[in-house]
Amino acid sequence: MRRRATGSPRHLRSLSTAVVLAAAGLLLAGCTAAGKAGEGDSGGDAKGRAVEVGLVYSRTGLLADYGKQYRDGFMAGLDHATHGTREVAGHRIEVTEQDDAGDPGKAVAAAKNLIGKGYKVLAGTTDSGVALQMAPLAAQNKVLYISGPAATDAVTGINDYTFRSGRQSYQDILTAGTMLGEARGKKVTVLAQDSTFGQANVAAVKAVLGAGGAEVGSVLAPPGATDLTPFARQVKAGRPDLVFVAWAGSTAPALWTALDQQGVLEAGKVVTGLAGTASYPVFGDAGSKVSFLAHYFPGAAGGNAVEKAMLDSVTKAGGTPDLFTPDGFTAAQMVVRAIEKGGATDTAAMVKALEGWTFDGVKGKEQVRAADHALVQPMFVARLKGKGAGARPELVTTAPMDAVAPPAKPSAG
Repeated sequence: MRRRATGSPRHLRSLSTAVVLAAAGLLLAGCTAAGKAGEGDSGGDAKGRAVEVGLVYSRTGLLADYGKQYRDGFMAGLDHATHGTREVAGHRIEVTEQDDAGDPGKAVAAAKNLIGKGYKVLAGTTDSGVALQMAPLAAQNKVLYISGPAATDAVTGINDYTFRSGRQSYQDILTAGTMLGEARGKKVTVLAQDSTFGQANVAAVKAVLGAGGAEVGSVLAPPGATDLTPFARQVKAGRPDLVFVAWAGSTAPALWTALDQQGVLEAGKVVTGLAGTASYPVFGDAGSKVSFLAHYFPGAAGGNAVEKAMLDSVTKAGGTPDLFTPDGFTAAQMVVRAIEKGGATDTAAMVKALEGWTFDGVKGKEQVRAADHALVQPMFVARLKGKGAGARPELVTTAPMDAVAPPAKPSAG
């Protein structure tokens, strides 16, 4: 089932682009060996046979809020794709939830247990470190695995059995690039903390925008720095065309205040990632002066029929749609498609059913790329209106899915 890519391979490992990506699970700790699970159930594909789906996600732990968004979206997507029946092609879909708490070891143990019981479909994964352990397990046991909000580029093309239902870091950076316009000859400064997270952002921007001809430099502050005015002044003195801010932690409000006070926000384009609704007040008065690359926020897709179905369903169930709700919804759409076209037990047929599939998703038209299972999708540029608890995002532009598609790379097998 190997495929040959049509584009130039480019491998970015665990890159992130803003506060949202740090929080969204680029926690690459943990080295639990994947290994093989039990042989599972080799029964037939008769009508009426239940398809058991293992949903492994962060119900507790640091990413529990994101995990809930994903889970709420998945249940809404399952109802939407099956017209409320939880059945497709004569097969009932039964979901078993497992909490990985953001721990790769717990995720692998849960997955092995499910596979040993005959589960052929696994979904979930809020954290990138977890996804990188789950993917080889799926390949070794020949089960379908659909990763969730985990943003690491390394999941794309990792093997034949692994797909993703969310965006990846490369798509975030390409979205920022759309704000720069023609990159050649432009000056880009990455403002970040001098940490693994910050340095990864510098490397990512150099790999993407630098490859397009931009001159990429950086201003890195010590992670413990509280007086951020000197770094804001340094950024302004460099007179960049684009400032790419990648900042995590409790000093974020102080950073945005310093950038505003030093005139950085008026001097040029300043870009960062838009996280979930809880992060909006962080930007204070600076929020209206910043351009945000956005994976999703409620209403970003203009209220198309699928987005409306997700928003209505999650709200009716008592949830709150947010950043990663579409990742769960899309995963459910993919599960239903795989069973409908591939059957209940034949994972090779499920894989084939998903490869190249173009569908109407929450964000608009989306496609599962056959070459490497990247999810090619639109991305958004937004601005914040209001401040404090009243801050809300407003759509500026939509980047078409082809404009922000990562380079294709062949599956690793």
